[in-house]
Amino acid sequence: MSGGRKVVLATRNTGKILELRRILADAAVPLEIVGLDAFPGIDDVAETGLTFAENALLKAHAVAKESGLPAIADDSGLCVDALNGMPGIFSARWSGTHGDDEANLRLLLAQVSDVPDGHRGAYFVCAAALALPSGEERVTEGTLHGTIIRAPRGTNGFGYDPIFVPDGESRTTGEMSAGEKDAISHRGRAFRAMVPVLAETIG
Repeated sequence: MSGGRKVVLATRNTGKILELRRILADAAVPLEIVGLDAFPGIDDVAETGLTFAENALLKAHAVAKESGLPAIADDSGLCVDALNGMPGIFSARWSGTHGDDEANLRLLLAQVSDVPDGHRGAYFVCAAALALPSGEERVTEGTLHGTIIRAPRGTNGFGYDPIFVPDGESRTTGEMSAGEKDAISHRGRAFRAMVPVLAETIG
């Protein structure tokens, strides 16, 4: 990926950075993706938006302003039909503590324990936002529909992966390899939709 224009992915998650690099390489878009570790002076941005897109844009604009480079940020979560689309933007802190995957998963299972099997639909959503230092912005989204099962299966992935079975699958996303999950994931879809935007805007 070296040799192209530099774009900051607003994350310190190495997996996300590698995933976007793979997607851009597959599409032959010559951009160099760097994470926030390359900018230790940039603080984390509070996710105060009311939608995935708002949160992604908040982060992307803040990082573009601080770094002086085009920035991409994403926000994602799980929307459960029986919970009126929640936990949604609160997915990472559903149990009250940000990032406590086990507590979030247990609370969600308890909340839908009485919901019959035919009504346990859910979908993952990811909004990816591109912000330029000039203030220009673009947003792409990806979704993955499926069902919430009654007990966790699989140790891959993170968050709600062990209780989510994508439509057309018998395995949870927690039972899939990273490559299999990338191919269908909401984030993979949002990032892939961003590729032509990057090619048109920056590449």
